[in-house]
Order: sequence, then structure tokens, then C-alpha cells
Amino acid sequence: GEWWRVLRRELAGGLMLGIILGIVGFGRIAIWQSITPIYGPHWLMVALTVGVALVGIVLWGSIAGSMLPLILRRLGLDPATSSAPFVATLVDVTGLIIYFTVALVMLRGTLL
Repeated sequence: GEWWRVLRRELAGGLMLGIILGIVGFGRIAIWQSITPIYGPHWLMVALTVGVALVGIVLWGSIAGSMLPLILRRLGLDPATSSAPFVATLVDVTGLIIYFTVALVMLRGTLL
């Protein structure tokens, strides 16, 4: 019912924001690489890795931030306990895991 409607809305918004931020992250690396060869010959793979990871992290953050209160309410707990600091910490920690997993998959054989 309600959770599906919330999830669809958050998926759409999170995906759009993630794509925008992924493009910005990719563009930042491409621009910086044109100024100085800091990323080396595999700069394109690094840029793609950052872009894809940003999409995943933002999408996950949208889902976690919107679903956690609904899950807690379903379990009979106070949804207010899923305060912003808790969600932010959860998304930060899992965001690192998402980033390093994407990097491991995409950069295996080139930089890793």
C-alpha cells in the first residue's frame, strides 16, 4: 500500500538526483584530468567508477531514508528513533561499502 507508493516516489527522485551527481562527479574528474594527469591513463575508468558509485549511494540513501521509518512503525517502534543523524550515519557507512564494491568490480584488472 503506502510503502510501495513512497518507494516508487523515492526511487524516481533518488535516481534523478543520483544521475545528476554522477554526471557531476564524472565531469569533475574529466576536467581535472585535462588540467593535470593526476588520475593517470585509467582516468576514464576512475571517472565511471565515481559516477556509478554516486548513483548507487544516492539511490540507497533515498530508499533508506524513506523506508526506515515505515519499517520501524511496522515493527511497533517509534519512527522518530530513525532520526536524521542515524540515517546519515547508516548511509555514510554503507556508502563507503557501495563505493569500494563498485571500485573493486569496475577497476579490477586495471588499477586493482
